[in-house]
Amino acid sequence: MYANILVAVAPEPGHDTARAIEAARTLRAEGGKITLLSVVEAVPPYVEQYLPEGQLEKNIEEVRTALKADSGGVKDLGIEVVSGPAGATITEYAAANGIDLIVLSSHRPGLQDYFLGSTAARVVRHAPCSVHVLR
Repeated sequence: MYANILVAVAPEPGHDTARAIEAARTLRAEGGKITLLSVVEAVPPYVEQYLPEGQLEKNIEEVRTALKADSGGVKDLGIEVVSGPAGATITEYAAANGIDLIVLSSHRPGLQDYFLGSTAARVVRHAPCSVHVLR
């Protein structure tokens, strides 16, 4: 069982957050902590100059609101939304916060994933802890 679990949730609609939360609850040790994490991709500086002031903060707050809704109002879950490249940011967050298990969903890999790699593949390769991937 794991004491500090991170559930990585993509900010796009259509992901089964409830299934990932259920898996984390099953794997959580008594008294353990579960944190939902969503990563908002950073806007490149050359694009940012054309966006309204505070757009990134607005995007982060929208994702936080959606994540709270996806959690079903469950009180024992922490919610974090950060900015950066998804794969690297998830593994860095895990290392910095003493995470001992990352739970995330993955789509079925296509040909492009064999050349570029999906977020789940990057997390599996670089995570400082155990990773549970849901398909």
